[in-house]
Amino acid sequence: MTTHCCEAMSRQVNVQCDQHDDPFACPDALIKFSAKFQEYGLIIHDGGTSSSTIDFCPWCGRRLPESQRDRWFDELERRGIDPWEDEVPADFEDDRWLATLPRD
Repeated sequence: MTTHCCEAMSRQVNVQCDQHDDPFACPDALIKFSAKFQEYGLIIHDGGTSSSTIDFCPWCGRRLPESQRDRWFDELERRGIDPWEDEVPADFEDDRWLATLPRD
């Protein structure tokens, strides 16, 4: 489980709406967090599932963690897994894969 930079960010990432199951359909949902990539983004409410990646918290101003997107793809490639063609292991669907890597 990811610890976010501040309570306001935690509330936004974990917003629960009783009218919308999908955060992209909920006008109160502002932040999308990708655990597997460790990325935060502002949800673009245009009917799709787009978001704009952010580097700083809009509430506390802290720098957010560096994206692990490239590392995610590199690690799958190292294991001989093509995420577009092959089944991606379950631990790569969230942040569990990061715990299996050696620290830099």
